[in-house]
Amino acid sequence: MPVRLKGSCRCGACAFEVDSHTPYPYMRCYCSICRKLAGGGGYAINIMGVAQTLTITGAEVIGKIRVEKDGAISPMSRSFCTRCGTALWGWHPEWPDLLHPFASAIDTDLPVPPTRVHMMLADKAPWVQPDIREGDLTFDGYPDQSIEDWHKTRNLWID
Repeated sequence: MPVRLKGSCRCGACAFEVDSHTPYPYMRCYCSICRKLAGGGGYAINIMGVAQTLTITGAEVIGKIRVEKDGAISPMSRSFCTRCGTALWGWHPEWPDLLHPFASAIDTDLPVPPTRVHMMLADKAPWVQPDIREGDLTFDGYPDQSIEDWHKTRNLWID
């Protein structure tokens, strides 16, 4: 049975819940979009939820943005609290059944990943010194495995 994740913004104006088969916050994204919009350690951590299970409280204060990068508008829609600016989740039309909450917005205790993946390192800020540990994987761009594959190959997928 999937894990029910509960998340909220910092000011308490909105909250959400979503089911997840992949609750391990293992992937640290250093791209300029995640770093600037979600903050935290110079990176953001995205996990994955089942979009159809999303429930929202305070939807009226949730804004959405699509950012420009390299002259193109990203298809990814990013939701945030318009009162305090907390990054909540991303949604991409290529994967309409998935939602990608920022781990930083999740209030549910998340499991500690056995290893981590550091992605988009080519985009990291010069002042960021990634905490790369034994067993961690690093990528200048996107990793070889999806969030689903990473969980499944490590027997961490939750049915």
